[in-house]
Amino acid sequence: MLRRLASRVSMRSRERKLELFRELFAPGPETTVVDVGVTDAPFGSGSTDNFFEALYPWPERVTAVGNTPLERFAAAFPRVRVVQADGRALPFADGEFDLGFSNAVVEHVAGGRDGQRRFVHELCRVARRVFVTTPNRAFPLEVHTLVPFAHWLPARPRTRILRAAGFDAVLDPLGARELASLFPYRVRVLNRGMTLIAVGPQ
Repeated sequence: MLRRLASRVSMRSRERKLELFRELFAPGPETTVVDVGVTDAPFGSGSTDNFFEALYPWPERVTAVGNTPLERFAAAFPRVRVVQADGRALPFADGEFDLGFSNAVVEHVAGGRDGQRRFVHELCRVARRVFVTTPNRAFPLEVHTLVPFAHWLPARPRTRILRAAGFDAVLDPLGARELASLFPYRVRVLNRGMTLIAVGPQ
């Protein structure tokens, strides 16, 4: 029951992110977009992964990047260009894309703040404008496991608790100032309670 509720909340949050993305950037059928951090999964059946490709009206203008093989993703989204690459070393030219999008990925990047900074700088290098989201560390509920306050703990006990709850991925949560500090230029950070959204350059 709790998981179903969390899935509904997650879906509505993602729909609002896409609405905001379109409102802020006004993309059209010629706008090129790179989405860095997709997973090898379809969309639906309780999963909100890859919502951008499922809901964006011009998927043929989207390049999706994931750091694992993406066979299921490619089958689910045949109109999207698929690239397997490390988000910290993207195989694209400077300014190749009009827009860069990354949803709830930066907090999972390995290498601490330096790794996160490399990830963000690469997105900013290949896209002229960017939209980057992450769970808000100030929000009391850890959104992946629904364990309250777990993400406020130091790294080692946080990892133990998250693994006990079935979450076995890197998690290095960010606050608003930390998120802004990852960028090579000034960004606007929007605090949506559960989520932070960085938009730039400003």
